[in-house]
Amino acid sequence: MKNIIKLIVLGTFLLAGCAISGPPPVMDTGSSEPGGSVNRKGNPTNLLGKAISIGHPLPSVELVDSSSMKPVDLSKKKGKVLLLSIVPSIDTKVCEEQTHYLGEEGDKLSSNIERIAISRDTPFAHRRFAEEAKLTDILYLSDYREGQFGLATGLLAEDLRLLARSIVIVDQTGVVRYIQVVPEQSHLPDMEKAFTFAHSLAK
Repeated sequence: MKNIIKLIVLGTFLLAGCAISGPPPVMDTGSSEPGGSVNRKGNPTNLLGKAISIGHPLPSVELVDSSSMKPVDLSKKKGKVLLLSIVPSIDTKVCEEQTHYLGEEGDKLSSNIERIAISRDTPFAHRRFAEEAKLTDILYLSDYREGQFGLATGLLAEDLRLLARSIVIVDQTGVVRYIQVVPEQSHLPDMEKAFTFAHSLAK
C-alpha cells in the first residue's frame, strides 16, 4: 500500500507546472520575450496578447485588489517603483516560494518600492494565502475575470490561460524598466537580480 501511495505522489504534477515536494526549484537567470513562448515542464506554450517592452509605459488595464475587491490600474500608480511578481497560481509550490521570497526577503527593500503579486487566482485565494503565510504586506492583484492583464502584457499562456511566471519592474513614472519571463515555468525567477535593479531605480 505504501508503494502505491509513493507512486501516486511521484506521478502527480501541478496544473501550473510548479514542482511538488523534492529538491528546491531551480532559479532561472534567462528570459523569454512577452508575446513569445515558454516551456512548462519541457512542453512549449505560446504567450498571447500584446507584448510589453522595456522603455514603454505599462498598459492601462484593470486588476482586482484582492483585499478590497476594488479595481486597480497599475499604469496610474506613480511615484513609487513597482515590483510585479507574476505567477501562474499561488497555490502551487514554486509560485508559493516566489511569493514568500517577495514577502520575506523583499522586506529589506526600500519603502519606495511597492511589492505586488499578480495571478489569475481569485481574490479569496489570495486573501487565504496571505493570512496563512503571514504575508499581508504585499499588494495582491487578481486577473481572474478575463485575463485582461495577461493579454495586455503578452503574458497569458495559451495552454492553461494562466499568467506566465515573470518579474516586471516599473519606474516611478509608469515606464517598464525590467522584464524577466522565466523560460521554464517550473523554475524561479532571479529574485535577487530583480531586487537589486528595483533598488537602483528607487535611489
